[in-house]
Amino acid sequence: MRKIIILSTLVLTVLACTEQKNDIVSVSGSTTVLPVVSTAADMFMKQNPGSKIIVNAGGSGVGVNQVGSQRVEIGMISRDITEKEISQYPNTSFKTHSIGRDAVVPVVSSEIYNAGITALTLDQLAKIYRGEISNWKELNGPDKEILVIDKEAARGTRHVFMEIVLGDKEAQASGADLVLGANNEEQTALVQSDAALGILSNGWLNDDVKGLSIKMPDGTLIEPSLENIVNNNFPITRDLVLITNGTPTGKTKEFIDFILSAKGQEIVVKNGYVGISK
Repeated sequence: MRKIIILSTLVLTVLACTEQKNDIVSVSGSTTVLPVVSTAADMFMKQNPGSKIIVNAGGSGVGVNQVGSQRVEIGMISRDITEKEISQYPNTSFKTHSIGRDAVVPVVSSEIYNAGITALTLDQLAKIYRGEISNWKELNGPDKEILVIDKEAARGTRHVFMEIVLGDKEAQASGADLVLGANNEEQTALVQSDAALGILSNGWLNDDVKGLSIKMPDGTLIEPSLENIVNNNFPITRDLVLITNGTPTGKTKEFIDFILSAKGQEIVVKNGYVGISK
């Protein structure tokens, strides 16, 4: 009788541990997607007591690598998965889940914006990042050296920007003075400078960090507005994406479904992005 009781206790313990593990969902990756997923995780856990969503940043490259090595259930990315990444993880079947849309915006310190630099062409942006333009006076702005801020190589925001502006998502930015990672780090650097140019997600703009319009070849100015993102008029846009290893199940599926629900899409919009239902 004693052996049966011990065996039953062990079985119950194993089942309890398995159930507890299945209720934990780990997420990592893009700092652009992070505010949406963090807010959604808090709301989801309140509505589902016992569930635990652990969210960490690190950049799109980290999200891909950790899903590829099967260390997390969900990766957050703000760019496409590359063929190199897919080939690096032959045992992982990457599945993408778009949760919203965003613009990658060239941004300047408010002092530069207020001095009259409110729009640039893609060619002017390319020349700045290549180091061919180094002073705002060359663009009819104040006589100040441009503090050019680049992003870390694995960042999704950089991939999208460089592909459109320099024609190569991995292009070198020889004109850069500073290389940063997370959006909040770059936002802080822009606020602290009176002559900076950087790259940010549309959701990170504020009164101190101004998004520039893109001047098109015909002279049209395209603002980084939600309307222009919805209509695909702004020339540097991208999907915000969650990735999983194969079709998600259990709490992972429930959490992704929650972000895709009406309540989840409200979170996307409140963070300054465009819901996929738009």
